[in-house]
Amino acid sequence: MSSEVTNKHVIAEESDDGFWRDLEGKALHVSASDLERHAYCPLSWSLAREGKTGRGEAITAGRQKHAEIHSKVKSFKEKQNELKKALIIWSWWFTIVIIFISDAIIFTNISDSRTPLDIARYLTILALIWLGLGLFAIYLPWRKWLGISSSYSDDFDEISNLNTEVISPTFEPFGFIGGWGQGGRVEAGLLMGATIFGLHAIGLTWASDKQQAGFILVTVAMVWTLLASWQLQRALLADSALEIARIDAGVENDMDVAYSDDEATAGLLIDEQTGLRGRPDQIVIVEGEFIPVEQKTGKIPEKPHKSHKMQLLAYLHLVESTTNRKPPYGVLRYGSENLHTIDWDDESKHILFSAVKEVQRLMTEGGAERNHNRKGKCQSCSRRYACDSSLV
Repeated sequence: MSSEVTNKHVIAEESDDGFWRDLEGKALHVSASDLERHAYCPLSWSLAREGKTGRGEAITAGRQKHAEIHSKVKSFKEKQNELKKALIIWSWWFTIVIIFISDAIIFTNISDSRTPLDIARYLTILALIWLGLGLFAIYLPWRKWLGISSSYSDDFDEISNLNTEVISPTFEPFGFIGGWGQGGRVEAGLLMGATIFGLHAIGLTWASDKQQAGFILVTVAMVWTLLASWQLQRALLADSALEIARIDAGVENDMDVAYSDDEATAGLLIDEQTGLRGRPDQIVIVEGEFIPVEQKTGKIPEKPHKSHKMQLLAYLHLVESTTNRKPPYGVLRYGSENLHTIDWDDESKHILFSAVKEVQRLMTEGGAERNHNRKGKCQSCSRRYACDSSLV
């Protein structure tokens, strides 16, 4: 933070919009975790700000549980990508089968003065040309020379800073520019064309007439059908593995995962206008909407805790400010099946912004006090060891 600090207090002033800004006009940084701690107890938040870390078995267990959740979500995404690749390869191979069968029908039903060997020579030349073009496209940055920009999808543009570990597509991953050993869809198409032309040429070389050429093409098509069947079996196995990973990660059938926080590589969501920042546990895609999900471990409450709701509201605002798309709700998840949806509306925004402004005020003026008289709350506080106002 660029602002000056005196006795743990930040030098800042309240701006016209109610948010507190430092001497450079930047909103004071408030994390979603700050809001959670402040909603639980302002003193707990103040102690954390002074460097008093949380203690207790629940803290350690919670971190381990969150790491397990991220691992399961990551495994789900890996299985999902494996299925996509298997289906893409199968579709290619099945396309080759159709091409060979179509060629066989054509060869056996047309009359031409050219022999199969003549056609094989032409196909060999075409295969070499396409192979050369494919290698040229792979090893030379022709996209850069032609001024073609990086390959980004519209959806990725919206969430590009939500996740630094986005699962890459099979071809042309996000940020792909081609050349120097990288291949994209164009290169794959050229090499696939060279393969098809080459296989045709090899088959026709051994054919003495068109009927024999048709027979050879049908035979090759049958071989490729067997290979395609094997690839389809791999795709079915990948689909089964994906279903297991989906259930293990707790991802619904109509959901996809766009982001998962591992506290190391996940991107930090930032709103410079309010100073708010944070990393949700997950951001899932439901019916085209980005929905933040906050996973909570430990005891399952009858209803969501106020502090947890406040943290989720922060993530809802961060998703909206980052993607420019308003999520209709967020999800608080306790355990594997206890889910609560929290609406994101004007009232929720007012509650969130009021809390952000109050935390910023305390950062500037100090004066955090205990906001409850519940011994049980103090008993459960992970910073009770450093609190002079504890009730226990």
